[in-house]
Amino acid sequence: MPEPSWTVVVPVKRLGAAKSRLRGALPAVPHEELALALAADTVRAVRACPAVAEVLVVTDDPRVVAEVTAAGARVAPDPAGGLNAAFRHGAAVAGRRAAVAGLTADLPALRPAELAAALRAVGGPGVRGFVADAPGSGTVLLAAPAGVPLGPRFGVGSAAAHAASGARPLRGDWPTLRRDVDTAEDLAAAARLGLGPRTAALLGARAAARTG
Repeated sequence: MPEPSWTVVVPVKRLGAAKSRLRGALPAVPHEELALALAADTVRAVRACPAVAEVLVVTDDPRVVAEVTAAGARVAPDPAGGLNAAFRHGAAVAGRRAAVAGLTADLPALRPAELAAALRAVGGPGVRGFVADAPGSGTVLLAAPAGVPLGPRFGVGSAAAHAASGARPLRGDWPTLRRDVDTAEDLAAAARLGLGPRTAALLGARAAARTG
């Protein structure tokens, strides 16, 4: 395993506005708690990845700041302007000498070994790489070697947009990396893969409330 070399940028919206399509997915759980758990488990897994030197969370939410700082991440303020602006700002804070990967904050089943494998697959100097989500149309990871602009194009149809921009699709079998969570069905699929502790605890509390 190579020495840790990647800075991973993880934007997190203010919790009240985050993951709007998940609102009500866990009726017994406040929505902000679920959004925070998803981000916390994502950051925890990234911090444990042997290829990652630093996690840089772009956020203005004070609860997120407290959570990820305690987990050992660095925080940069959200510049406003949406997800791509947050990724660009994080990459700028990391600096041109850093190898930078942008990662979505909704990967509660993420395994550090899968992230490490994806980052190893990025390739040589000058080659950006991306990992599509489980359906194949979105993007969960975009990685740029040192000196290469990240060039994020997250949003609807982002996998095609990243490919059109010259980024290379990374095609490894990484189910926990590809399983982002936008809907209740996605959350159930992530649970089948095995959730991180914060999200698992919320699902456990919901199950207990149903049987209590």
